[in-house]
Amino acid sequence: MTAQILEEIGTLAEQRLVLPSYYTWEQFEAIEILMADTPGLRITYFDGCVEFMTLSEQHEMIKTILGFLIELYFCEINIRVIPVGSATRRDKTKDVSFEPDESYYIGEKKEHPDLAVEVAITSGNSIKLAKYQRLKIAEVWIWENNQLSIYRLQGDDYQQISRSEFLPNLDLDLLVRCVLMPSIFEARNEFIKGIS
Repeated sequence: MTAQILEEIGTLAEQRLVLPSYYTWEQFEAIEILMADTPGLRITYFDGCVEFMTLSEQHEMIKTILGFLIELYFCEINIRVIPVGSATRRDKTKDVSFEPDESYYIGEKKEHPDLAVEVAITSGNSIKLAKYQRLKIAEVWIWENNQLSIYRLQGDDYQQISRSEFLPNLDLDLLVRCVLMPSIFEARNEFIKGIS
């Protein structure tokens, strides 16, 4: 089965594959070990479901430029931040393991980051948000269809909001416009000019 999965995943630029069944945490960890040497493969676990994902060049380009501009903004407005990228977030007791595309502690380090960023090329928001909800991550930004949506944890549910509570003065239209520019130099210059 492993060879078949690898062959299917390797043939497409980006793909999602969910194993049909319920898997225990221990079975998930065994699958992770089996697949550990597969480059470019992400494995997530949520309520007994194991999902494999490959990342396309388009996904990585958007993620990288978005992260670059967000970090530039933190630096320019002098907010203390600890970027931790796609470090795996996992909790056996909550049946969840996943990797955000980008994540940040704002201020000081805590149990989990305050802000996470997801680029959704082939998968939807509801499952992504449910994973973050388990770990009580305060704010999740989801890029999908060349738009950025911001979700804030309020009580036990995420609510879509129009502005980040962490970065209330960030012009989201400017950020999106700059991410979509063909040149990272042009994007940086336009972004700096727009936030000055």
